[in-house]
Amino acid sequence: MAESLPARTLSVTIRRDWREVYDFACQPLNFPRWASGLAESLREAGDHWVAAAPEGEARVWFSPHNDQGVLDHRVELPGGLLLYIPLRVIANGDGAEVMLTLFRQPGVDDEAFARDAQWVLKDLQALKLLLEKGR
Repeated sequence: MAESLPARTLSVTIRRDWREVYDFACQPLNFPRWASGLAESLREAGDHWVAAAPEGEARVWFSPHNDQGVLDHRVELPGGLLLYIPLRVIANGDGAEVMLTLFRQPGVDDEAFARDAQWVLKDLQALKLLLEKGR
């Protein structure tokens, strides 16, 4: 059996209907507006998308549109490492909760994992600000 990776789930509450949040966030071309890890270079390339990465181009596969608020995506880094990024939008009263689970990859120390978590929180806050201010 494969060993599990340590994980941390980070979330933000957005004062918009969860379906509105999902409808905005599920569009790959909107990711660069709030997800700084997917640079403005994001472009469609057949069954996947391509984003500029410091080491070259990363390939990204997004979940198909669905009614459950699932925004999971997989990112293949230039060196071949494949990252699974679970991302969900769920109802939270009249608003939405957006949750991303960050998996700590082998060889990532405590300091780097904490930096990654801060980056995710910054991106989630950017999504919140964008959607609560009316895009």
